[in-house]
Amino acid sequence: MLRGVDLDLPARSLVRVEGANGSGKSTLLRLIAGIESPTEGRVTERPRTAYVPERFPVALPFTAAGYLVHLGRIHGLRSAVAAARATDWLERFGATGHARTPLGELSKGTSQKVAVAQALLAEPELLILDEAWTGLDTAAREELDRAVAERVAAGSTVVFVDHDPQRLAGAADLGLRIEGGALVRSATAPREPVPGPREAGAGQVRIEAAGPTGSGLPGGLPGAPVYEAGTGHAVLTVAAGHSDALLRALLTARPPWHILAVEDADSRTYEDR
Repeated sequence: MLRGVDLDLPARSLVRVEGANGSGKSTLLRLIAGIESPTEGRVTERPRTAYVPERFPVALPFTAAGYLVHLGRIHGLRSAVAAARATDWLERFGATGHARTPLGELSKGTSQKVAVAQALLAEPELLILDEAWTGLDTAAREELDRAVAERVAAGSTVVFVDHDPQRLAGAADLGLRIEGGALVRSATAPREPVPGPREAGAGQVRIEAAGPTGSGLPGGLPGAPVYEAGTGHAVLTVAAGHSDALLRALLTARPPWHILAVEDADSRTYEDR
């Protein structure tokens, strides 16, 4: 049972929740998501929210794609938009071949991919992930890491629980731990919020980023960015169409890089952090 929880989730943040088995982590996430209501007190100012439960209910009369479109409509998307996003997320998670498969016939891993996709296609302002990586293959886990970084870079708040202590290690803005029914800050070191790229049309975007001491620039970065060495950081210039992918790649590198500023290359006005 949780007691005396007073929590204000910051915008554009990644929040990790930890605690022993049975401590109330899932209960806290369901309260934040609006799945459950507190017996005392209240949850206020909840933005557009999507939730990935620890266990996905597969006994539903839908195919994988049909379920995603149905959930997209519930989130307020037009059918065509929901269908396009469903196709995109199934492809990103390597589940395109199961689009027409009934949910009850999916493997546990593929069911989990559908569970994650239904939350991401809504592009929520608040994304709640309860052991969402469990059951995913390596490629899908890495894709979910990138999707989390993408949501935070777009301005959303992501709250997650995962049994792997290395999951998104070093990337969280806020660490919370449940001890004896109380919610306390953990030792997770905060990082600076990540600024989203400006609307740059077909132009160029400059990204100023700092990597861990002694580490080189990650290989295979999207968009073949032009590299300039700065004092303790790197400046990468890339076509605007590749800027989001480049940000995701830097944020999900092992270990992650910290984004210091993003600018339109033509404006040359940095958003210093």
